[in-house]
Amino acid sequence: MEKSFLKIHNSILGSIREPLILLSPDLKVITANPSFYRTFNVKPDETEGVLIYDLGNRQWDIPKLRQLLEKVLPQNTSFHDFEVEHAFQDIGLKIMHLNARRIYIDGSQTQMILLAVEDVTEREYYKRHLEDIVKQRTAELKEANQALELSRQKAEAALSEIRVLKDQLEAERAYLQEEIKQEYNFENMIGQSDAINYVFFKIEQIAATDTNILILGETGTGKELAARAIHASSLRKDRALVKTNCATLPSELIESELFGHEKGAFTGAHSKRLGRFEIADGATLFLDEIGELPLELQPKLLQVIDNGEFERLGSSDTRKVNVRIIAATNRNLEEEVRKGAFREDLWYRLNIFPITMPPLRDRLEDIPLLVHFFVDKITKRLGKSIQTIPVHVMDTMLQYHWPGNIRELENVLERAVINSSGPKLRLVDDLKPRHKDPQRSEETLENFEREYIKRVLEQTGWKVSGKNSAAEILGLDRSTLRARMRKLNIDKR
Repeated sequence: MEKSFLKIHNSILGSIREPLILLSPDLKVITANPSFYRTFNVKPDETEGVLIYDLGNRQWDIPKLRQLLEKVLPQNTSFHDFEVEHAFQDIGLKIMHLNARRIYIDGSQTQMILLAVEDVTEREYYKRHLEDIVKQRTAELKEANQALELSRQKAEAALSEIRVLKDQLEAERAYLQEEIKQEYNFENMIGQSDAINYVFFKIEQIAATDTNILILGETGTGKELAARAIHASSLRKDRALVKTNCATLPSELIESELFGHEKGAFTGAHSKRLGRFEIADGATLFLDEIGELPLELQPKLLQVIDNGEFERLGSSDTRKVNVRIIAATNRNLEEEVRKGAFREDLWYRLNIFPITMPPLRDRLEDIPLLVHFFVDKITKRLGKSIQTIPVHVMDTMLQYHWPGNIRELENVLERAVINSSGPKLRLVDDLKPRHKDPQRSEETLENFEREYIKRVLEQTGWKVSGKNSAAEILGLDRSTLRARMRKLNIDKR
């Protein structure tokens, strides 16, 4: 049977132009096709029955060939494109792709190995030559670009300091304007209740002036949105509203954020940086969470409010700016003044025209408007279609106390839209009705915030961050929430 098998296969092998060699299980040559003999200058009578490694005076004792036949192939039925590069004594360097397959004679367990050798020497040579040319050209291009960049830097260095500062300032303003466009989806405040209409009235009163404004209110009531509405109706509306959150940065970085720094002013200050006051020159600066401003920086802020003057960190040069300040806080600053945590003179400068944002529980008639607004916005963003808000769903939201205010409402609605598979909105949050505490109005904003954060933490099993966590419900970054917990002495007992 083996002889007839070899006779048939010799006929097939002879018709294939690719070098082929048939091996026994002990890796001795059974036969090879004429292409193999021609390509590698080997005679038939010198191959049959010879261990493949001994072919051509042991020229085929190639480490990578041993690896293929003794390690790789025993673990696989076949293996393709095993690249081998070897220098033969008679024919020189050859780059080969070896394709090996284990085959069996029909009706027996006799195993043979068919080894195909693809000579890719010429192709690989031109490929590698081309790669060398590409590398050389790339290196030349890189060198030319470096020379061009050096020339450009020298040209820029020749410009005056005023031109450099102007370019930097305009670049930062353009970036800030683009950032605001991406972050905020709407500019209008939604509502028709008496409480929110009074806020609209106050905004119309003060927007066109340059008076500094203090916006008060619980977390999530829309203090920043009110600041944007004021700026959008002011004489400075053609410029960007510049924003800084005093609670999100470490105390040692807030001064640099607000007033800028010179190169080398502190460790890590590798270049000069403009502060928010310089960026907002001629525009409006929104200082969110002003109650978190460190006490040692408050005199410097007071100086800017009084005369528009300040110094960059690491510089003694006084700079002058024209900035309108809108500050916001959820803290009771009068109480902070009594405790010595906030300067009284700074409080008087900020409290010229206060606006208090009403909590959502005091503007229940606005909830249907807000629900429809947020559901429409969220469904468009998520590519869903919610056509109906059931009566019981709306009633549930109207009866809920909303300790997280509008921010909590939006988060609840986003989870509802995500979990609604049909055209009807389906709530997933357990919004239990909560009754007002008659003593709540006598509590300070700090006490209210402490109790609210504790309730949310207890509701989530003290899960601070992640999906369905307190940070997600409150609409805060986890670092901001942890900072507030430390500030308010909140811990799990």
